[in-house]
Amino acid sequence: MTARTAVSLRHARVRYGPLEALHGVTLTAPGPGLTVLLGRNGSGRTTVLRALAGTVPLADGSVVWDGTDVTRVPAYERARRGLVLVPERRAVFGSLTVRENLDLAAATPDPALDAYPELAPLLPRRAGTLSGGEQRMLALSRALLARARVVLVDEPAQGMSPTVAARTYELLATLDACVVVAEQRLPPALHSRTAIVYELRRGAVVFSGEAAELRHRREKR
Repeated sequence: MTARTAVSLRHARVRYGPLEALHGVTLTAPGPGLTVLLGRNGSGRTTVLRALAGTVPLADGSVVWDGTDVTRVPAYERARRGLVLVPERRAVFGSLTVRENLDLAAATPDPALDAYPELAPLLPRRAGTLSGGEQRMLALSRALLARARVVLVDEPAQGMSPTVAARTYELLATLDACVVVAEQRLPPALHSRTAIVYELRRGAVVFSGEAAELRHRREKR
């Protein structure tokens, strides 16, 4: 990526039937760089990722990518333009082998295996038989191989050991892409990093700033 990129929600509202999940959320995720969406289950962080990816429609507001309104651009077209969504569940093709999953993303799996050497002995295994942490590594490897401009990940380190989780955040933080991750709590690996943080509560943004600012604010309470 030769130029900076950014994705934004502007006054976004999302409804699931009669329930409104996002109440006019406005946020911007610049790139290259890492943006973290924090919040408990039901806070709206996963819905923000889906809204950015186009997998849920907006009831009101807009999605802007590089200054262009893409609210009505379907999810598959956003993917063609370089956006990758790694959901919390069903992020791999369970009936395919690990190698076949990687082959769908790139001609060679070498960069993925460099990032996650733990996957090398698992290449002939069907993805559906892997542990939760192994499936997360595989799903993230496919995103790394895609060389996307925008990477959206829901709980990237779920099921991983602390060592692999730290490595995962190191990889995400150094990607030449706009990276947005959703987590319940600020991961320890990000405590010493510069990252933009948005905290959501009941479908609304209650904090926006840098990770260090959020830590300082919480320490004062």
